Amino acid sequence: MMKGSDILVRALENEGVERIFGVPGEENLDVLESLRNSTIQLVLTRHEQAAAFMAATYGKLTGKPGVCLATLGPGALNFSTGAAYAHLGAMPMILITGQKAIMSAKQARFQIVDVVGSMRPLTKMTRQIVSAASIASTVRDAFRVAMEERPGPVHLELPEDVAGAHVGDVQIIPPHPLDQPIAPATAIDRAADMILAAERPLVMIGAGGNRPQLVAPLSDFIRETGLPFFNTQMGKGAVTGGSNLYMGTAALSEGDYVHDAIALADLIIAIGHDTIEKPPFLMREAGGPKVVHISFQSATVEQVYHPDAEVIGDVGTTVAELTHRLSGKLAEQRQMLDLRQKILERLAERAEESRFPVTPQRLVHDVRAVMPHDGIVCLDNGMYKIWFARNYRTHEANTLLLDNALATMGAGLPSAMMASMIYPDRRVMAVCGDGGFMMNSQELETAVRLKLNLVVLVLNDGAYGMIRWKQAVDQFPDYGMTFGNPDFLKYAEAYGAKGSRVASAEGLIPALEAAFKGGGVHLVDCPIDYSENTRVLVEELRNKVPSVDLA
Repeated sequence: MMKGSDILVRALENEGVERIFGVPGEENLDVLESLRNSTIQLVLTRHEQAAAFMAATYGKLTGKPGVCLATLGPGALNFSTGAAYAHLGAMPMILITGQKAIMSAKQARFQIVDVVGSMRPLTKMTRQIVSAASIASTVRDAFRVAMEERPGPVHLELPEDVAGAHVGDVQIIPPHPLDQPIAPATAIDRAADMILAAERPLVMIGAGGNRPQLVAPLSDFIRETGLPFFNTQMGKGAVTGGSNLYMGTAALSEGDYVHDAIALADLIIAIGHDTIEKPPFLMREAGGPKVVHISFQSATVEQVYHPDAEVIGDVGTTVAELTHRLSGKLAEQRQMLDLRQKILERLAERAEESRFPVTPQRLVHDVRAVMPHDGIVCLDNGMYKIWFARNYRTHEANTLLLDNALATMGAGLPSAMMASMIYPDRRVMAVCGDGGFMMNSQELETAVRLKLNLVVLVLNDGAYGMIRWKQAVDQFPDYGMTFGNPDFLKYAEAYGAKGSRVASAEGLIPALEAAFKGGGVHLVDCPIDYSENTRVLVEELRNKVPSVDLA
C-alpha cells in the first residue's frame, strides 16, 4: 500500500524532478516525509515568492518545469506573484499547495481560501486533487500542459487527507515527447518568397523565439542567411549579440536608435512575437514595412500589429526550412549594416565616463567587462533594466535574464540563485536596485546555506528610481519615492555573506573581480546616478535626427 504523497513524489521523480523549492506547512507533512525518502532535494527558502521565482527560472533556463511547494492559505497566496511571473513570461512551472482535509472539517474555515479559484487567471491549469488514485495521471497531465506552447505554470492543490490516504499499486505514467505541429510548406514558401523579394529585410526575435530548444536553429538561420536582426527585451540572447548582424535591442517603445533600422526595413520577419511585450514598432496603414509572423501560435491582430503573412507551427522546424530555402540567395544588406555601426556607436557613448556615482552606461560597460561569454546576469526590475537591454551585448543564449512581461521587483536575487545552482561553474551575478533587492533580500541566507557562488550587485540610490524618474518626466513634484537603506555590508555579513562598497567609477571592476575570485555569496554596494535617464532617454531621443534618409 502507498500513500498519496508517495505517489506524488514517485510521479515527480518520473518526470525527472531533482529539486523542489518552497516553504512547507502543516498540510504538507506527508509530502515532506515522502520527499525525505526520495531522490528529490527540498530547497527550503525564506519566502514562498522566492521559491516560485526560482522554480520559474529553472523552467526558463531548461525548458522543463520547475516545482515549488507551499502550504494552504497564506503560503499558497504568496505564490501568486510567482505564478503570474511564469504565466506572463511563458516559463513552465508546477506549483503544489496543501489544503485542509476535504473529507472532514474539524477546523471549520481556519486559513481556508479558494486557492484554486485565485490561481485560475494566473495559470494554464489549476486543479484540486480529490483522489489518491488520480495523482499519477494528474501530475503527468500537469507537466504536459506546463510544457506545451505557450509554456507556463500549472497549479495542483493536494489536501492533507488525500496525501495521507493509502491506496493499492498505482501505475506511474511515463513521459512522452511533445512534438509541435509543423507549418505547411506553402506557408514557408510564401514567407521565403517575401524575404527574397524584399530589398531591406530585417529579423525581429521576440519572447516566443527565446526558448532553449531554438538556440541552434535560430543561430543557424541568421548565420546562413546573413539577415540583420534585432530583438525585443525578452528575445535578447536568443541569437548571439556578438554577431556582426546584430542591430540592437528594442528597449523603449519607439524612438530609440534601433528604430532607425526598423524604419529602414521594408520587411520584418517577426519570430516569436509575444503580445505580452508591446510591439517594438507601430504598423501603419501605408508606407511601413510588411510583416511575416513566424510563431508557434497565430498572431493576435491589433491596431499596431497585423501581419501580412503567418507561418504557424514549430518555430525550430520553420526556421530550419527557411534556412534551406534562403541560404546563399540573399544579397548583403550593406545599407542596414552601415546603419548598424552608427547605432552601436551611439549606444557606446560615455561608456567609460569616470563620473561618480556610477552612470548606467559605465555600469553596463563594466559588468560586461567582468562577465565571461557564458556568465549569467540576472536583472531585477528597475531603471537599469532599460540600460542593460540597450547596451549589454550577449554572446551566448540565456546569459541575460530579464523580465519584461510581469516586470515584477524582487525576482532578481532568486533568479540568480537558481542560475547558480544549475551552472555552478559559471559566473552568475544578480543586478538589483535597492528597492527590489530588499523585497527578497532574506534569501541571502538561503544562498549562503546552499553554498552558492554568487555576486549580488545592489544599485543604491535610496529611491524607487524608475517611478521617480517617470514622476519627474511627467512634471509631478518629487514625492513618495525615497527611503532609507540599511548598511548593506553589515546586512550581508549578518547572513554570513561577504560585502564590499564601490567608492569610485574606477573601483567597480576591481570590486566585482574581487567578489568573484573570493567565492561564496558576495554583495557589492554601488551608488548609481540616474541623471542620464533624462539626458539620453528623453532629451537626446526627442531631438534625435534619423540616421538614414528614408526619402
